[in-house]
Amino acid sequence: MPDQPVRLLYLTAEGWPTHRADLIALFGKYLPRLGIHTDLLTEQLQAPAPDWPGGTALLCQAPQGRAAQYVVKLWHGLRGLMRMDARRYDAIQVRDMSVTAVAGLLVARLRGLPFYYWLSYPQSEGQIDRALKRGLKGGMRFWFPLLQGHVGKWLLYRLVLPRADHVFVQSDQMQRDLAARGVPMDKMTPVPMGVDTEVAGPDQVVASTDARLQGRRVLAYLGVMDPVRQIDVLFHMLLIVRQHYPDVLLVLAGDTEDTAHRAWLQAELERLDLGRHVLWLGWRPSAEAWSYVRAAEIGLSPFPRGYLLDSASPTKAVEYMGLGLPVVVNDNPDQQQVVRESGAGRCVPLDADAFAKAVIELLAEPEAMREMGRKGREYVLRQRGYDSIARSVAATYRRLQAERAAVESRA
Repeated sequence: MPDQPVRLLYLTAEGWPTHRADLIALFGKYLPRLGIHTDLLTEQLQAPAPDWPGGTALLCQAPQGRAAQYVVKLWHGLRGLMRMDARRYDAIQVRDMSVTAVAGLLVARLRGLPFYYWLSYPQSEGQIDRALKRGLKGGMRFWFPLLQGHVGKWLLYRLVLPRADHVFVQSDQMQRDLAARGVPMDKMTPVPMGVDTEVAGPDQVVASTDARLQGRRVLAYLGVMDPVRQIDVLFHMLLIVRQHYPDVLLVLAGDTEDTAHRAWLQAELERLDLGRHVLWLGWRPSAEAWSYVRAAEIGLSPFPRGYLLDSASPTKAVEYMGLGLPVVVNDNPDQQQVVRESGAGRCVPLDADAFAKAVIELLAEPEAMREMGRKGREYVLRQRGYDSIARSVAATYRRLQAERAAVESRA
């Protein structure tokens, strides 16, 4: 007998359309194949918005201002919860919005539905951290996130997580962090970032033929370049690597929305005389960015340590591996685990000398790099492809559904 379909009302902090693979690939593509459907309740980021493939998109138009955007999106969530037809859904799920989650939890209890929370990042702690870095001179850009962060943190840890029927977390480390705050381990399911192996693989992505790559030893960095990511570590790594490989080229397929930091990065490249060794592409469509990665020999993933980022599951490393590249990463807990289990590269401290040493050694061993690339691809297909992640997540939803049905039958 086939499994009964499950439908969630899913309220997310991310708008639609989104680049987040754990939304578009997991909930929009793979889970529906397994009978797990979602109605997405969030803001519209593009007009007209494309259809949401996981179910129905319930969208609102939000203004540009940060505070006004927050208020409009909060109201949209509250109104959607109050108007929902409980007969349509098997559960309410909220992602990364603690105030909205309180309303979702209350409505779920009133309507007799289970409530799940999805925590992809310590949002409240991040808001507090950003506010403190801006300082009092930031005005409302200091006070609003500071207040929002403290209120959200209290609500999340005192009300939402203790009362949620289940909590989905980003990583094993996040599960341990929340367990230290009193959330039972068996009430949480880690769902790490993965790769859509149907579109991102050596057989699907052709290496770029950009003439600027010809005759170069190409290294790749894919993703965000905000200040917290410390991308300048890679610049200082290049200073060392080019002494051994004068033809080395670092491709940066990404950018930052921080204009001051972008200007600083560009000035730093000039100061270090690295213009001939860096190709900064900016943001490109995924397929194009992946084509440059496919043309590289090594994928690089620096990811600074600290409470906010240690609980993350960086996408870059598994994307490189899915595309068949060996990787050099630093010791973020998830990256460290992936490299240890797969044998797909080197894990070193986040330090220019350590990254340079690993890159130099790998570039001298083409056979070893090919073997690492093969192992990485096999590991992703086995454990970090969204098809396999979806099977695990679907099994969790069905287990929760079965456990609830068993309790209700005994009542």
